[in-house]
Amino acid sequence: MDVSNTNVQNDDIEPERPAHPAVFPSGEAGKSDHHPAGHYVDFPVSVVLPAGGTGERTGLQTPKQFCSFLGRPLISYTIQAFERVSWIQSIVVVVAKENMDLMMDITQRFQHKRVRVVSGGSTRHRSICNGVLALGEETPAAVRPKVVIIHDAVRPFVEEDFLHKIAMAAKEQGAAGAIRPLVSTVIATTSEGYLDHSLERTKYRASEMPQGFTYDVIHQAYQRCTESDFDFGTECLHLALQYCGTNAKLIEGPPTLWKVTYKRDLAAAESIIKETLSQSACLITGGLLPAVTLADALQKAAGALDMELDVIPDLMGDNARYLLKEWNFIQVSVTGSCLSEVEALLGALEAANRAPLHPLVVIWVHLSSSDELSSSGNVAEPAAIMDLASTAKLRSILLYGIQLHPSQDTECWERSVLRVAEIASALIRERSPALVGQLLQA
Repeated sequence: MDVSNTNVQNDDIEPERPAHPAVFPSGEAGKSDHHPAGHYVDFPVSVVLPAGGTGERTGLQTPKQFCSFLGRPLISYTIQAFERVSWIQSIVVVVAKENMDLMMDITQRFQHKRVRVVSGGSTRHRSICNGVLALGEETPAAVRPKVVIIHDAVRPFVEEDFLHKIAMAAKEQGAAGAIRPLVSTVIATTSEGYLDHSLERTKYRASEMPQGFTYDVIHQAYQRCTESDFDFGTECLHLALQYCGTNAKLIEGPPTLWKVTYKRDLAAAESIIKETLSQSACLITGGLLPAVTLADALQKAAGALDMELDVIPDLMGDNARYLLKEWNFIQVSVTGSCLSEVEALLGALEAANRAPLHPLVVIWVHLSSSDELSSSGNVAEPAAIMDLASTAKLRSILLYGIQLHPSQDTECWERSVLRVAEIASALIRERSPALVGQLLQA
């Protein structure tokens, strides 16, 4: 069958998408929030990310791996997914020569620590080969990676669980790769454009990324393959089989391995990230009774909005972990119009030096007292919060304010609390730069 005459009949309009991608990287570079049993890796593992594509199918002038959403290019999300895995020692990103400076800028701007950028070739296999050779040229043999994981730069939702399976299988078998069930019927056509035959879908699988190889296998495969392989081939597992006799272990992967291919996929990726970001927040009370009472009410209201609030008095001791793992913070203030508590929170986030994967959100909820209202009518200082928000935005932190007036009327108070929860949820979900520094009334 001529491969060029193989067509695909879609059963579904949209590709499979994860509904709740809990696998979205939530930790910082080199840190894993959880270490399930069996995730210990006692051999060196490195990653090659081919990122030299032009992204023609997206219809955009900018290659899709460099398209930005939520303030960060797509490739940075993918890199961070690997950097958060403590047992991955290095990441080689292979880009076209004309994009070397752009990729270096991304690496520096988003503080990617274990990344080396190398120039790619004219085809996918040539680029991957350059990445593999780079791992061998500058690494002493004693610490050369035992396993090399190859992954597409435009598949940002890869989880540590599955990477561990690929790495272990690659070490044992020499090669391993992800597969997924086919969601479309594959048919062959004649040269005249008529149906020739179809394949029984249940007998076949789609080859996906990531794929893993021992360094010796993938290096040897590229040393032995032909110019035709370099120019027209795309499947690394096939090279390992053909030139090294290595039969890869195939592992069914999760639906989150999908690839950003078309323009609509960029919007889908942004939607998934936004959905994940909006599911939780850390609410800081300062330990004062009025703030604790309000926090309890907000926690209940937020639950009805499908958002989980962790209520803590401060960020000291064990609570400091929230500085590294949470994306959203709500600071409740009941002590006048002073923004000192927010300034302290911003300072703590800066000191954590977490290089956030996406903009953090800080919401200042000011519960004004009756005395403050009677003396000034408007206790907050819009200019002060605006100045503070402008400075925070430079550090990828979006600061908003909500002012809540007390009420002795129970029904009125419950409506106000619900309104605060709704505003906070919307700000966290939308992460709108246009509202940064605004003081909203609840």
